[in-house]
Amino acid sequence: MRKAIFPGSFDPITLGHEDIIRRGIPLFDEIVIAIGVNAEKKYMFSLEERKRFIEETFKNEPKISIVVYEGLTIDLCKRIDANFILRGLRNPADFEFEKAIAHTNRRMSKIETVFLLTAAGTSYISSSIVRDVIRNNGKYELLVPEAVKVKK
Repeated sequence: MRKAIFPGSFDPITLGHEDIIRRGIPLFDEIVIAIGVNAEKKYMFSLEERKRFIEETFKNEPKISIVVYEGLTIDLCKRIDANFILRGLRNPADFEFEKAIAHTNRRMSKIETVFLLTAAGTSYISSSIVRDVIRNNGKYELLVPEAVKVKK
């Protein structure tokens, strides 16, 4: 069974995340969207909201499941028997950062990282840009799945 983890904080999930996940569905038997929790990080959306956004976005995808985790992604992979980590690449900076993590993960385990390039139409979107648009009352809806709703 080809089981992949797609890790992130998803604060909030973006159209870029959705694109990578949907394009990954034919590649894997199961994709586990893994919401990482970092006590040092201040989130715009609560864990419950982030999880709900993802659940609603993928409610009709039987190959998608969601978990919340702390710690190393490779430890989660081992716990749930995932053989792959799925990651999206937007630009050369992402590649350099993700390459170092992938090499480290591969050295510490036998888990492979699979990279997909983001679609041209979503390659500029990041959660931090979305949060900035939200803070400044911009049209965030253009950047996120329909499930993402901001309380005003």
